[in-house]
Amino acid sequence: MNLLDRITINPDVLVGKPTIRNLRISVDQIIKALAAGLTKDEILEEYPELEKDDIKAALLYASKVLESEKIFTIDA
Repeated sequence: MNLLDRITINPDVLVGKPTIRNLRISVDQIIKALAAGLTKDEILEEYPELEKDDIKAALLYASKVLESEKIFTIDA
């Protein structure tokens, strides 16, 4: 299974935010938890329905979104 196949976007789940396997756990929840200092094991304990590959998928998805982001600068 491709890691990104674990990311689902469904308008009926969390208003279409990217989620993990159609669960009510969004990619941004996982990223925020990691940024707050939680370990992967702590996240898995907090969300027992998650799998290790779900966390990897969230990170990969976030990196793909940032990779395609356009940055515009305004010269003063």
